[in-house]
Amino acid sequence: MGYQYDADSVRRATCLRRIFAFVIGLVVIFGTITFIVWLVLRPQLPEFRVDSFSMSNFSLGSNSLVSFTSEVRLTARNPNKKMTLAYDHIDAVIFYKSDSLSQTTMPPFSQDTKNETSLTANFAAAGSFVDKSVVDGINGERGKNGNVNFNLRMLSRVRFESKAWRTRRRFLKVFCGDLFVGIPANGRSGALTGGPKQCRVGI
Repeated sequence: MGYQYDADSVRRATCLRRIFAFVIGLVVIFGTITFIVWLVLRPQLPEFRVDSFSMSNFSLGSNSLVSFTSEVRLTARNPNKKMTLAYDHIDAVIFYKSDSLSQTTMPPFSQDTKNETSLTANFAAAGSFVDKSVVDGINGERGKNGNVNFNLRMLSRVRFESKAWRTRRRFLKVFCGDLFVGIPANGRSGALTGGPKQCRVGI
C-alpha cells in the first residue's frame, strides 16, 4: 500500500511539473512573439499640436461666474509607418492652472499610417462658478500684459492596429500647456499668441 501511495504521489508531482513547464513555455513563446512583433512594428505614440485657440464673449465677474465660447483647432499626427490608430471619443477640458473651466467631447476617428488629422474642439461656459483665486489670477494676467495662460487636457482610448496584429485599447493622455490667449482687460475676445504649440502625450 505504501509503495502504491508513493508511486501515485510521484506521478501526480510529475504531472504537475509537466503542466507547469508547459504553461511557462507558452508564456515564453507568447512573450517572444510579442517582442518580435514590437521590434518589427515599433509602435510610436501619436503627436498632438494646438494650431489655434480663440475665445469670444469672455466675461468674468466679481461674483466668480465665468462665461465664454471657445474654439480650439488641433492637429493629430500618426508617426507610425506600419500601424494605424483607432480613437474612441476624446474628452477635452480647458483649465486655468488646475481649475476646470469648460469641457467638451470630440467624436471617434481613425488614422492611417503617417497621417495628419485636423480636429476642432468647441467649448462653452455660461455663468460657470469658479474659485476666487481663478478670478484674481485671470484678472491679474489680463491687467499685466493681456495674456492669460490656459491649459488643455485630453483623454481618449486608442488602439494600435496593423494587418496581422492589434493592441488592446489604452488610455491616451494629452496635455497642452502654456496656451497664452490675448484677452486685454477691456476686451471680450482673444486668440492664441506665440504660434502653434506642441502637446505632451503619454499612456
